[in-house]
Amino acid sequence: MDLIEPAVRVFLGVFFLMIGLQFAARTLGLYSRLGFSHINYGKTGTATWWHRHIFNLFRAAILLMCLARIWVDLDAWLGVFPLLYHWPVLLAGAVLLLVSYTSVNYLQAYMHEDWRSGIDDHHGSGHLLTDGPFGRSRNPLFLAVMTGQLGFFLALPSVFSLVCLVIGVLVIMRQAREEEKALARRFDEQYEAYCKRVPRWF
Repeated sequence: MDLIEPAVRVFLGVFFLMIGLQFAARTLGLYSRLGFSHINYGKTGTATWWHRHIFNLFRAAILLMCLARIWVDLDAWLGVFPLLYHWPVLLAGAVLLLVSYTSVNYLQAYMHEDWRSGIDDHHGSGHLLTDGPFGRSRNPLFLAVMTGQLGFFLALPSVFSLVCLVIGVLVIMRQAREEEKALARRFDEQYEAYCKRVPRWF
């Protein structure tokens, strides 16, 4: 525990900082080349707009907390669960975060020009992905993100990370339904046949 705990503490700060930098760089690079944003909030006040803002709020809070926690002991404020705060649990959480990170990058590369964050009604490529990982789950990218949310809870078992996990999963499940509605409108019978063949999650 003497070695694992401080290592995971530093890992969390570096991990979420790199996630933020990578996402920003990818988004800016795509915008610079293609001339439009791959991040879509939707109309102000809609469900997807709220989902994006809630997700951004929690992502910023997690990043700032994890960075501050490298130098400041915030565990009492975060409500750490002593029964879970042991090195095997922390290490399992770090491993799940890396699995999530790898999976997300693989899936975004697999989607290539079809990747969007949110619902894009203006610059869609017109492709419905139904093979590979999308032949086993209609939402593999969301599954990978939720794996990371579980990993964060295990790497820092606390009231704070539990709230992040619950809210995060609820937002993703709601966003998945909204995105599937958009795909159903866009691809009609093709998407209906896809839904009959492939489950939403597993």
